[in-house]
Amino acid sequence: MTLMQTLMLESSEIIWTPELSDTSNNHENPSCQSVKEATSESEREQPIDMESCKKVSATKVMKDACVKTKKERSIVTNTITEEREPEKHPRIFSLLHYLRNVRFINKAGEEIFFDVNGDPPAVYDLIAWFLSVSGESKYVHVGKYDSAAPSGQNLVIREEALMWKDQVPVSICSESCHLGHRKVFQYGQPPCCFDCIPCSQGEIANISDAHDCIKCPDDSWSNKGQNECIKKFIEFLSYQDFLGAILTTITSVTVLLPASILIIFVRYRHTPIVKANNRELSYILLIALILCSLCSLIFIGKPTVLMCMLRQTVFGIMFALCVSCVLAKTITVVIAFKATNPNSKLRKWMGPVLPGCIICFCTMIQVTLCVVWLSTAPPFPEENMKFKLDTIIIECNDGSSNALWWLLGYMGLLASISLVVAFLARTLPDSFNEAKFITFSMLVFVSVWLSFIPAYLSTRGKYMVAVEIFAILSSSSGLVICIFIPKCYIILVRSEMNTREYLKCKINAFKQKTEKRFQSYIT
Repeated sequence: MTLMQTLMLESSEIIWTPELSDTSNNHENPSCQSVKEATSESEREQPIDMESCKKVSATKVMKDACVKTKKERSIVTNTITEEREPEKHPRIFSLLHYLRNVRFINKAGEEIFFDVNGDPPAVYDLIAWFLSVSGESKYVHVGKYDSAAPSGQNLVIREEALMWKDQVPVSICSESCHLGHRKVFQYGQPPCCFDCIPCSQGEIANISDAHDCIKCPDDSWSNKGQNECIKKFIEFLSYQDFLGAILTTITSVTVLLPASILIIFVRYRHTPIVKANNRELSYILLIALILCSLCSLIFIGKPTVLMCMLRQTVFGIMFALCVSCVLAKTITVVIAFKATNPNSKLRKWMGPVLPGCIICFCTMIQVTLCVVWLSTAPPFPEENMKFKLDTIIIECNDGSSNALWWLLGYMGLLASISLVVAFLARTLPDSFNEAKFITFSMLVFVSVWLSFIPAYLSTRGKYMVAVEIFAILSSSSGLVICIFIPKCYIILVRSEMNTREYLKCKINAFKQKTEKRFQSYIT
């Protein structure tokens, strides 16, 4: 019930008589006069305090309302009580209009009026309770709140009356939680008692005293302060990366090395050592080694659909071509020495047909595996957010891991066959024979790829790509160095060994040695 309604009910005890209706406008209604006299008596007898001012203000409100009502209503004959219904006595509500417009200042200096809800302005005294050293409680008036005051002056604090000047007392038993922390209420304690716990990784709290932490989006991560989500780092092996730049430089060297040897072989193509080592196969092998080194560049850069499809397939086909050439060269050398007898059945396999068939057949098997792989489960780029929580790794998903291992397994099978055949032909003449060098090259090749498997499986991201590039460059460089560098040494440095007479001497010495062994075996 508002103050205005209370005043209305209290005013219902005032009795207005018909005789008062004849009173002129210069004379006041007796009822209102009694109110005025009561007001005067109150002003004379009561001390000026807050309680008396409130009573006088209420009396004055009713007095002013009565005077204004008298001017409009000359006769009021009914006695209004609290139990009577408003519908039966509508005259009392004529007083409400004037009560709403009452506005004056009482003896305490307070302005009295009613708002649209019929309530007076809210005025509150701020009282501070202090406990002295002796244990006595003390109440001190430290300020005031007045809703009717101008904006910015509603609350007035007397700072000199406060007893805490240097340090404001804390009304809670726990300090506020800073950014990046959340509140955890202590069991059995009031709500103002809580612990501050840092947000988990990937979650933030960007306001103080947060009750819960906010999880960052999938492409973002929390900063060190746990108060802001920042974009995750994007990781892939790029040309701008230091590791990518180093691998690119090494790739350039491994490409230039077989390219230079190819130029040397073309220039000295009519020399005996180049002819004796099947120069057509040497050309194909050198070109395949150049392509093997170049295919490592496909692994550098941001993965795309096309790059992911070409990476493993081109690498597998090029290395299958290289190992097939090595196998063809080894078989050709063995047949060349075993077919020295005119009655040997191996003489029909002499010529470029057999090496070409070996290369085409072995390479086509790898091509078939790659076509099946790309048609069933092709590789595709993906964003890996699980390996590193604060990093998005853009990598190629192989689509089918079994297909990759089939590709590597077939390449290992070709290398093993070449190693066995080259090992069996290791006793052929040194100047003519490549078997020893092929044996060493296949040992390097197999060792590199056997060590590649655990290293490849134990890494992720750009380092996994770097491991595969290193294996490609190491194995291709091993083939170049072990097979072709000794021949380049003879061509460029020991030219006296690159003659037909020298080769014939070696061959004759090998035949004599073989005949002695055969005779000793018979006897």
